[in-house]
This record gives sequence, C-alpha cells and structure tokens, in this order.
Amino acid sequence: MSNARVSSLSRRRLLTAGSALGLGAALAACTSGDGKGSADGDSKPWKFRDDRGETAETKGVPKNIVAFTGAAAALHDYGVEVKGVFGPTKTADGRPDVQAGDLDVKKVEIIGNVWGEFSVEKYAALQPDLLVTAMWEKDALWYVPDQSKDKILKLAPSVALWASQTTIPKALQRHAELAEALGADLKAKKVTDARTRFEKAAERLRQAARAKPELRVLIGSASQEIFYVSLAKMSADTLYFQELGVRFVEPKVNAQGFFEELSWENVGKYEADVIIMDNRSGTLQPADLKSKPTWGQLPAVKAGQVYPRVTEPIFSYDKCAVILEDLAAAIEKAGKVA
Repeated sequence: MSNARVSSLSRRRLLTAGSALGLGAALAACTSGDGKGSADGDSKPWKFRDDRGETAETKGVPKNIVAFTGAAAALHDYGVEVKGVFGPTKTADGRPDVQAGDLDVKKVEIIGNVWGEFSVEKYAALQPDLLVTAMWEKDALWYVPDQSKDKILKLAPSVALWASQTTIPKALQRHAELAEALGADLKAKKVTDARTRFEKAAERLRQAARAKPELRVLIGSASQEIFYVSLAKMSADTLYFQELGVRFVEPKVNAQGFFEELSWENVGKYEADVIIMDNRSGTLQPADLKSKPTWGQLPAVKAGQVYPRVTEPIFSYDKCAVILEDLAAAIEKAGKVA
C-alpha cells in the first residue's frame, strides 16, 4: 500500500477515536438482552475462522453487520448487506468514495469516514452482530482505532481478512467464503459471470505482460511533500500482477516494508515506462501534480502513460475483473519510454 495511511499504521497511537460521551447508554441498549439482535433469532450457531486465526461465533447467522467500507462493498456484490460502515465512504461533496463501490451510502450508518474516526456510540446503537474489516499488518484491524479497540471488540465478534501479504485470488476466495457463510449464493449467475470475467481478465493481463517484457511499472502515491514508491509484493493486487508477469520498479523500502518515501526533488530516482497512481481520495491525483516540475519531467508522464491504481481493492470478482482489464489495456497501449 502506498501513501501516508500506511505510514499511519506506525502512528495509530497518535490518532484519536472521538468522544466517549453517551457511550454508557449505547452500551446498555446493545447488551440489554432484549432479543432484538437478529443473530439471536436463529437457533443454529454460526462460526467463521478469520485470517488472524480467530473464530467469530454468534447464536445465529449475523444480520446486523458493521464493516470497513471496502469489505462492505465486497459483501454487497455478493448480496449481503450491512447496517453500518467505517472508513472512506463519502467525499467532501457527499458523493460515494471510490472505496464504497456500489454501496448505497445513503442507506448505511456511517460511524467513521476518515482515519481515526469511529463512533463507538453509533456502533453500539446498531446492536451489531459482527464487525468485518481488513488487515494490512498482523492483528491490526484496519480503521479500528487503537484507542477504542477494546471497547469496540467487546460489543460483537469480529472478522479480519488479509489485504496484504496475500494475492487477489486468495483474498477473493476468503471474502467469498465469508459472504457464503453470511448467506450469499455463490452459484448465482451474477457471481459466476463475474468470476468468469475475472479469469478472462487475468489471462489477458498475463498475455499483455508477456508481450512486453521490457516495460517497467512504478507504483506511486502522492502527497504535497512526499512521493511514495511501493513494493509490489506487499499488496494483494500488485503481488498478483507480478505473478502474472508484470515487471515492477523495486524501491528501497523503509522499515515497515511497504514503500520508499521520496522528496519531489528526487521523484525521478527510478526509471519507469508506466506509473500506476493511488486513486484513493486522501491522495493527490495526477491532475493535482501539475505544479510539481519534476513530476512533469518523468518519461511516463510525458508519454501519457499514467493510470489510476485501485490501492485498496474491493474483493469481489465483479470489481477485481475491472482492475485487471484496466491494467491489461494500459500495458497493451504502453511503449518503452524510460
């Protein structure tokens, strides 16, 4: 992963989780034992073992699900809806964030929209049966603030699935398994058609990479002060692209292992024919970089070979097929310029 959010993993203790006012009443409503929690209505116990090796257990299939936005979007594509979300969901102008996918953001309770924001009161009021999120580092729950994690995890079982140190197919399998456990029909035509499209897209990308072995791709992300160059093997998407034959620039990463931080004066340190840029709303996009003279001098920029990268994929076959198709098309069109 490739922007300041990843470096934020080492700064989690500096982030606040918001006010705890009113938490007592919300907790009481959540734990009152009034039988309104939908999981209590099913007699068959429900279990799911996550990527931490922990098993979430409820009295029945969870219905009141609260999830990280990207995970919620993946579940939605399988027909499983959530009650609440946390993580980038709406942009400043009220539009759905890129990480929201096809979620109807007007129909979910947003309990946190930015890093470090998670309303424990709103979460408790939803009487959650299950919390679902991603994991970029072992046992670190994505967008669940450390300061309030203990309170949050007491309210409902949790499931964490790898977003790094895995590949897209493996992550897809795990999200599909979770969706199926929550009631999704993986044999539905929409799902099987999406999987077929994904498999075709993967083969297209393999062929595109094989046809142009000379191309080098740089994984970038931009802030006002820093240009981040990511290491492909650390993220599910780019590790898979690498397995399909795409050749990436290999930066000298920092201690965390995800990326190298370059000043804008040194942005040309690595030669690249294609640049794929972090598309998340918290990062600068290519159109925002016109004021950076060194950016404009990069061969890939001059050649118009800069493309968006879905840095945090929505792990459904529907969304990941498009990611593969777009990169394949970019490589098919690209020429050697570095």
